Amino acid sequence: MQTRTIGDSPVSAIGLGAMPLSVEGRPDRERAVATVVAAIEAGITLIDTADAYAPGADDFGHNEELVAEAVRATGADVLISTKGGHTRTPDGGWALDGRPEYLRSACDASLKRLGVEAIDLYHFHRPDPAVPVADSVGALAGLLDAGKIRMAAVSNFDPAQIREADDILGGRLAAVQNQFSPAYRDSEPELELCAELGIAFLPWSPLGGIGKAGDLGGGADPFRSVAQAHGVSPQRVALAWMLAKAPVVVPIPGSTRPASITDSAAAADLVLTADELASLG
Repeated sequence: MQTRTIGDSPVSAIGLGAMPLSVEGRPDRERAVATVVAAIEAGITLIDTADAYAPGADDFGHNEELVAEAVRATGADVLISTKGGHTRTPDGGWALDGRPEYLRSACDASLKRLGVEAIDLYHFHRPDPAVPVADSVGALAGLLDAGKIRMAAVSNFDPAQIREADDILGGRLAAVQNQFSPAYRDSEPELELCAELGIAFLPWSPLGGIGKAGDLGGGADPFRSVAQAHGVSPQRVALAWMLAKAPVVVPIPGSTRPASITDSAAAADLVLTADELASLG
């Protein structure tokens, strides 16, 4: 599998978005662990998680604990990306907390759940309207300086916020994670900015989101004919198209089955022609 770089770390060109393994409708633990193991066996060396990936507040941290268990079972050397700044409510809702003191405590809790001395890649999960972005990103800078995280990242930021974050971090912003897929291309400006700045861009829900990957979130039609020509799935074509956008792109498709993440991993070796890429937009 081809590799890409996040900060100073080489990673597989395709990562695993572990969120579907822990939210509502998740598979049983045995299949969830098997899915992470299958990803690693397929050559994936980037696994993305978050403390808030759980059905609700009562199970907060479920995904981090699951990922840590699966990685320990393989003994593999992988880069784990996690996030803080989202919270969950007892009824399964989502809330935000971008206060520096909260982010510091969230990072400490993630360190314990992952069982590591320093988190490989730590994201501020989403801007909190009640807290200046500078304050939240400043907390990331403090975590970097304290050695609690190796690399800092942000998620769901617009271009101006990305530039501000990189300035606050003194040019140390390693990655941006935004929604991007065949059906959702609103983050193209953020992708282009990351390519300009040499910052890794990690598209979340690159296949359209939970329960929508079969039709690529409604954007499958242009990808089916290309897939037929190559004898592969439209999902594999979508990921290969995304990789061709820029050398900083590292898609993180979610999966709840070993077979689906194995198929996604193979996208890193699928080469599309210039005409095919033009037809996909």
